Amino acid sequence: MKRFLLALLLLFSLTASSAFAGPYSDALGKKLVSSTTSEEKALFVRWMFVAMALHPDLKDMSSITPAQREEVNRAVAKLIMRMLTETCAVEAKEAVKYEGASAIESAFNLFGQIAARELFTNPEVGAGMAELQKYFDSKAVEEALSEVRPSSPKKSDER
Repeated sequence: MKRFLLALLLLFSLTASSAFAGPYSDALGKKLVSSTTSEEKALFVRWMFVAMALHPDLKDMSSITPAQREEVNRAVAKLIMRMLTETCAVEAKEAVKYEGASAIESAFNLFGQIAARELFTNPEVGAGMAELQKYFDSKAVEEALSEVRPSSPKKSDER
């Protein structure tokens, strides 16, 4: 029951915006990253995608079936349980002991960021993101930004 509550806490904490990152949550986050494969990180990102696809603003862009959602949820729950109860158990216990439950949130925020970063290194994803560039007016952006140059500090003799 305690493991289930911890996993539930983890899932709810992933939706929060930010958390304090102390040395123990940092250690846990690093352990989460180092103890998972690229495939497991991709699975975690798939889970985030499946969850985000439920948002009304995104629903029309996805055709994820309930069976696919359940499959991803089961696989990620198994992954998270293994990380918290086996591969990263020592770090997880210390993080919660010394920094509280928010340490889990901080650690998984780091893990999610690293997992997503790996996904964005894919050449096809990079090319897709670069397509945005063809709709930008670079000259207009340059002009707008050049007007707002940071002022340099005045020298003591100019005051």
